Amino acid sequence: MTVHMVREINNLKKLILALGAHVEQNVHLAVQSLDTRDSELARKIINADHTIDNQEVALEEECLKLLALYQPVAIDLRFVVAVLKINSDLERISDLAVNIAERALFLNEREKINIPFDFRGMVGKTKVMLRKSLDALVDMDTRLAREVLASDDEVDAINREMYGQVQDGIRREPGHIEGLIHYLSTARHLERIADHATNIAEDVIYMVDGEIVRHRTEDYVKRE
Repeated sequence: MTVHMVREINNLKKLILALGAHVEQNVHLAVQSLDTRDSELARKIINADHTIDNQEVALEEECLKLLALYQPVAIDLRFVVAVLKINSDLERISDLAVNIAERALFLNEREKINIPFDFRGMVGKTKVMLRKSLDALVDMDTRLAREVLASDDEVDAINREMYGQVQDGIRREPGHIEGLIHYLSTARHLERIADHATNIAEDVIYMVDGEIVRHRTEDYVKRE
């Protein structure tokens, strides 16, 4: 590996880690804007989305430049390919944070309602999955990445249960149907964030071990 290529690889690492930290912060703040009914904070998340978009485009351009100039092979090629995929997942997570902030704007302007499902539990599990997937990326830690894969089923289970719970909530309090639907949508956004965190964990495994586990995560987790 040439000195120039080493420098470019290290620059990619810095860019993807900076993007990951920025996206994780946006998710945290979006959920906080809903939890604390802070509409000003929600607007900040929405208005700042273009910054993430710009970072995502710049990182993709750096990846393509590195591929064109240095034609990396083996682990270096896997690294660049994985960064391209992770870059896309992070941008989508940021979009989902914006969606949550938009739901917060709606809900914050209305009477606070009782949520008939474990919303806080889902928030907590999703944030832990995202944190672990990014830690796995920082440390190239496949053990931590596998923990993320194993956690995805827990979030999916909460998501399945909440539909029936929301139906019961609507029957009990039909006047709150609009608010409950918005909370349901927010939970769906959280589930999608967990899915993208799982994608990142899968890409870390590919990056380090060269093993493709996408589309067979369930079997992979069972083997673990």
